[in-house]
Amino acid sequence: MVGFEVEELEIGHGTHTLSTAGGNFVPGANVYGLANGTAKGGSKLLLNFAMGNASSRVKAFQDLHLKINFITSSLANASIKDAMHCKPGSLDHKKAKGKIMVCLTSRETSKLDQGYQASLAGAAGMIVCNDKEWGNDIDAEPYNLPASEITYADGLVVFDYINSTEDPQGYITSTKANLGPRPAPIMADFSSRGPSIVTPEILKVLSILQCPQSLLRLNKTNCNKWKHSMFVSAKPSLKDGTLSLNGKEAITGVPDNVFLTPVTDSSAFLGATSSESSSRHVFKLGVILDVRLLSLFRFKVWWMIPRVGNSGSDIPIETQMLLLEARKGQDLDKSNDSPSYILFLPFLDGEFRSSLQGNSSNELEFCLESGDPAIVTSESIRAVFVNHGNHPFDLVKESMNLSEGGTPAKLLIIDDGWQDTTNEFQKEGEPFIEGSQFGGRLVSIEENNKFRRTANESLGDAPNNLKHFVADIKRTFGLNPWDLMIIVDRDGAEEFIATALQADQVHKHQHNFHLNVLPLLKYVYVWHALLGYWGGLVPNARETKKYNPRLTYPLQSPGNLANMRDLSMDCMEKYGIGAIDPERISQFYDDLHRYLASQNVDGVKVDVQNILETIANGFGGRVSLTRHFQEALEKSIAANFQDNSIICCMGLSTDSIYHSKRSAITRASDDYYPQNPATQTLHIAAVSFNSIFLGEVFVPDWDMFYSLHDAAEFHAIARAVGGCAVYVSDKPGHHDFKILKRLVLPDGSVLRAKYPGRPSKDCLFIDPVMDGKSLLKVWNLNKCTGVIGVFNCQGAGSWPCLDITNHKHVTAEISGEVSPADVEYFEEVSGKLWTGDCAIYSFNKGWLSRLRKEGKFAVGLKTLQCDVFTISPIKVYYEKIEFAAIGMMNMYNSGGAIESVEQPSDSSSSSKIQIKGRGAGSFGGYSSVKPKSCSINGKDEEFIYREEDKLLVVTIIPSNNSGWDMDIWF
Repeated sequence: MVGFEVEELEIGHGTHTLSTAGGNFVPGANVYGLANGTAKGGSKLLLNFAMGNASSRVKAFQDLHLKINFITSSLANASIKDAMHCKPGSLDHKKAKGKIMVCLTSRETSKLDQGYQASLAGAAGMIVCNDKEWGNDIDAEPYNLPASEITYADGLVVFDYINSTEDPQGYITSTKANLGPRPAPIMADFSSRGPSIVTPEILKVLSILQCPQSLLRLNKTNCNKWKHSMFVSAKPSLKDGTLSLNGKEAITGVPDNVFLTPVTDSSAFLGATSSESSSRHVFKLGVILDVRLLSLFRFKVWWMIPRVGNSGSDIPIETQMLLLEARKGQDLDKSNDSPSYILFLPFLDGEFRSSLQGNSSNELEFCLESGDPAIVTSESIRAVFVNHGNHPFDLVKESMNLSEGGTPAKLLIIDDGWQDTTNEFQKEGEPFIEGSQFGGRLVSIEENNKFRRTANESLGDAPNNLKHFVADIKRTFGLNPWDLMIIVDRDGAEEFIATALQADQVHKHQHNFHLNVLPLLKYVYVWHALLGYWGGLVPNARETKKYNPRLTYPLQSPGNLANMRDLSMDCMEKYGIGAIDPERISQFYDDLHRYLASQNVDGVKVDVQNILETIANGFGGRVSLTRHFQEALEKSIAANFQDNSIICCMGLSTDSIYHSKRSAITRASDDYYPQNPATQTLHIAAVSFNSIFLGEVFVPDWDMFYSLHDAAEFHAIARAVGGCAVYVSDKPGHHDFKILKRLVLPDGSVLRAKYPGRPSKDCLFIDPVMDGKSLLKVWNLNKCTGVIGVFNCQGAGSWPCLDITNHKHVTAEISGEVSPADVEYFEEVSGKLWTGDCAIYSFNKGWLSRLRKEGKFAVGLKTLQCDVFTISPIKVYYEKIEFAAIGMMNMYNSGGAIESVEQPSDSSSSSKIQIKGRGAGSFGGYSSVKPKSCSINGKDEEFIYREEDKLLVVTIIPSNNSGWDMDIWF
């Protein structure tokens, strides 16, 4: 290598490189008896065997499975600092014997010597934790006792755990060799991919010997031909005030008090330190300019909405997710340029919560707060998680790394109005004061008098109690499963009604409550607030004093106050809340849920969840208090109800989101306001964008809507593509059955798509509500098809928290382009027989067309107009028939009716396609050849075939069983 002194290569890198590339076959190569095999070189004729990071991935711990205490102990004459570094003569043998020793890396004591000292002290094992300087560097050391080396970030987690309990426990388990992972988890530092840290333009030879496609972008036809766009993936770095990810600048002008802790090759934590301790800090991270960005932020204490922009000043206060578009090759033609994405997620770090915000100098900041003046800190190491990737939805999924939940369905929810409450701020005979309803407090955990028959009432006038009411509902309306939620609202069940409804079958339940529903009900849920009721519990009442409620006046954070005020929050600040003692919250939830279960109630909708962040003063801070309440709530749900019987609401703060381990469904937007025409488009846009973030933790709930309303179809199609449960809150006798029957099958079930409905890639950084030119496209998948809803949300409303509320000029009709490629993960439904073409069916236009996946077609819509398109892969059957199932064309999500499309193996004598599906009405499909015959459940049926667009239509008659089998013969 020209220009390098010999001493710079004294570790023998050249010898190592040559031996790896061209050594002899060596049988029986192993590490402590593990991963036994033949070692070979890495040239074309000789293969390569590599064992990097043996100590952390392939450690010979023998065949042990011991539960052992962690310990870091010092002798009386040794400093704690020396003991933390496991220096000679610093360890207390009495404390260390039989324990797992935790040691910090040290420049003065080698890791091997640390292991030797731990062994001398009688330790059963050792964990070596990197300090900040060591970072993520892991060595493969031959320790003389069971040991693991971990990164700085992982070490913080270990120490957090040790400090959280008086009796920390660890395990030593038998070791297994993990062979063949792709890609390998780590490479030896002397064999790294490069580039050279001295001359970055020079790539290390080992990086390119066998042309790994994960490292280089090469010509597809010849691995030996280099293209100009070849790149080497670079880890996140913070150097000279610039944060870079994958070699791209993300933030410039980063202050010196900001530091980076790498997590993987693509991700890292950002943190910062201050000279002072406080319960609230605002740290600057640096400048963001000239990049398309999407923020999801809390505009009210309870709810989130999106905001797009192109600089740091466009990032609102209380941002909980920030996505940047980083294009590769700034000098290239944008039309041919594929973007990558950078994601920022403010996290919970110990007892502190982070959120993002921008300032007028285009600087990105993070706000760190505990919510309790007694809980202070001077730094946060894991405040913001940052990651990059080439696919925005994969990037969010990977970064969230949280389990997805399922959604309960088939239920009726008895909303606010069933509980035993009192309200000192509402006096009989006095005018109603707006907001005074939020001063009500819970008197007991039982139902109010509306659900109890008095001595003067006849047997038919009212139920005996809640149990009688619930049992009567279930008995009257049957036990068949269905997928609609029904709401009986807080303002009286006579005022708002829920329905699941076919046009010709409506039954009426006569009590104090009128329910227009089919006999399909299975579950009954009830509503309660996180603290029992809006105003909490009545202090010192006979039935509530055992929960030790204390009158507390909420205090919002400056971040919340900087955005939009909320009537309910303002009133709770004014009237106060009877806050339950955290030490008694488990008892309260268990008492309440056990009572409800005894009344045949199947689950709960838990509202007002973000309230905890406003009353955390004196309780250890908002993060700790939320974690405690959420754990108690979910533990009680699991103990008292079957399944995961909880729906969350008013909980779109990361305090609640990141502590929801079992809760499966949450409201993803502010309320549906049927009387406000300006909020109809905002509602659809907000939920679809929020689902990018929420959809990785919950099934997002799109809220109720009226079926008889000017924007009813707008909302109905959004639910059809939203991957959500569907529920309406119609007034008695006010239903549009035409719309409802496009959502609900004859058996009461709905055609729910697989994923949360989210905006297409090309919509992520546009404003579909106020830019005056863009349509909103929401994509999803079914089992066999894709689906895209297209909405014109322009010209009807304005986003809150903006200085300007006027719209740009909106034309009478806005046009846009739609492509099958707008559906992500289409390979899940395309399969091996796919031609590369798709059949496109427009629900509102009724047309069918054929298009390549990358093709586009034009759509024009007026304000509050929408359409939904089924995208079905056209596949080749029997080498001559090209076919694609559209589904039930009378349903908004027609492809959701298709369960499978198969070419049976037993039809060699004739060509047959078998389709399984559900629903009734008009089945449609694309067929390049006119069928000879068609049968449903073994019975021959007539069909229509349109030669001009190859549309096949078969009528399916409703039956008690919505499922059917179709055979199409050619």
